[in-house]
Amino acid sequence: MPDTTPPSTSEPHFLSIAEAARLIARRQLSPVELTRALLARIEALDPQINAYLLVTADRALDAARKAEEEIMAGRHLGALHGIPVALKDIFCTAGIRTTGHSRICADFVPREDATVVRKLHESGAVLLGKLATHEFAHGGPSFDLPWPPARNPWNRDYATGGSSSGSGAAVAAGLALGALGSDTGGSVRNPSAMCGLVGLKPTYGLLSRHGVMANSYSYDHVGPMAWTVEDCAILLQALAGYDPKDPASAGRPVPDYRSGLASGIRGLRIGVLRHLHEEDVPIAPEAQAALEEALSVLRGLGAELAEARIRPAQAYYDVKIVGAESELFAVHAEDLRRRPGEFGEDFLGRVLAAVLLDSSDYVQSQRERRAMIAEMTPLYARFDAFVCAAPGPASPLGAWRTEMFWRKPSIATPFNVLGGPALVQCIGFTAGGLPLAMQIVGRPFEDATVLRIAYAYERATPWRRRRPQLDPKAEFSTALPPVPDPPPVELGQAERDALMAAARRAGLTLNERQFAHLAAAAPHVEAMRSRLRRARDFGEEPASVFRFPAPG
Repeated sequence: MPDTTPPSTSEPHFLSIAEAARLIARRQLSPVELTRALLARIEALDPQINAYLLVTADRALDAARKAEEEIMAGRHLGALHGIPVALKDIFCTAGIRTTGHSRICADFVPREDATVVRKLHESGAVLLGKLATHEFAHGGPSFDLPWPPARNPWNRDYATGGSSSGSGAAVAAGLALGALGSDTGGSVRNPSAMCGLVGLKPTYGLLSRHGVMANSYSYDHVGPMAWTVEDCAILLQALAGYDPKDPASAGRPVPDYRSGLASGIRGLRIGVLRHLHEEDVPIAPEAQAALEEALSVLRGLGAELAEARIRPAQAYYDVKIVGAESELFAVHAEDLRRRPGEFGEDFLGRVLAAVLLDSSDYVQSQRERRAMIAEMTPLYARFDAFVCAAPGPASPLGAWRTEMFWRKPSIATPFNVLGGPALVQCIGFTAGGLPLAMQIVGRPFEDATVLRIAYAYERATPWRRRRPQLDPKAEFSTALPPVPDPPPVELGQAERDALMAAARRAGLTLNERQFAHLAAAAPHVEAMRSRLRRARDFGEEPASVFRFPAPG
């Protein structure tokens, strides 16, 4: 049943960006009053969910006043003018602290804005503040960092998913109308799925990464997170485009992402990647039932669905982890050598294992990635898009253990490896009230098709009417779970010596607990390395081949 709930200013914090933009353009809603309402809600409710690391209230009100003056003077800049949004705290903001949710950068104040932040300012958006993340957009939830992890507004005892954790919590709770996240292995889609949002990992290179703290140069994507598909399209429109400051930026024309949203999906050919959740990464029965119902809705809207297969999720995970963890270690190598104890343990439990990888492993992962991308060509010819399960539902906050990162592949990661657009959206709720989601995946640079399918589904279903209910007077505990111990590993002396030698070669000095994290990851890393070893033709080049910059 379609969602036809009319816009209302009685709960301005729950307006969509599109609804608020229409009211602002008609001068029925003041950007200043909207911003004040959101700041008041943040003050009242954020102590329960810890979405924000920093609230920039004075700057936000100044920006809202400026937007209101411009609009009243007839200089309306578009759909984001006067709209309050927030940023995952890895986006550099000139004069505003940017921490990566880590002790390492606790006092870092950038001198310039990230390109996407500059574009938000140019669109007239109002920045409310900086949002929680998992440390440097990797690892978590962690319980030993300077700020607590974000909590899921649908149930504060549950995690948000990561790493754009505060972005997911803030938008779901009505503490921002939209947010930016980053996605290296699912970090826009995980929290969007578990917090009930629409989250888009755009095509690699479509949005600039300049000024965004790097996790993995080869896999990082910047993406919008919002309550509706149209809101994601609005944010994407403002942010997309070539940036000479980002060497991976794509010099492609930017289409109008909103114009085709309502075109319908009759006749579109959609491949169902059922094996990802039935064989590779099994999902909960409630999630499977919701996905089957969502597929029925798409069929009812006229799409032609047929089963499709890509490689097993583990194959993509091997390629991504070997490549991305190598890059992540390189990003943080000097701090890991000088002050490893200032990182959170979950971050260390992932990144330290990169010392067990060598240059050959990295190159082989990039060669395999190129093969994976190439073998999609016949599937892209056969299908206009693909649908599969999304991460979730959310787990209790204290259930996370670092070894899960190594033991189980992600259902989101294949699409970081392949580089095309991937969107998650809500398709229902568990009996306990936690959101469920699906992924819609597209051909590279066909982000508009992904948005079109998601929009059709959203308009045919009631899920956008339901929001988490938070009571500012509710009693709650701020207590965090204990930091989990690394799992015990039995090592012979030769194995221990080999691990210690690898750490020393990398210039690391590890205490016993840090070494235990390295030891716990070691067998999983070796298994990944082994799966990437095969005979290759000398002409199999890696995905990261050298290219000259495009002529200016």
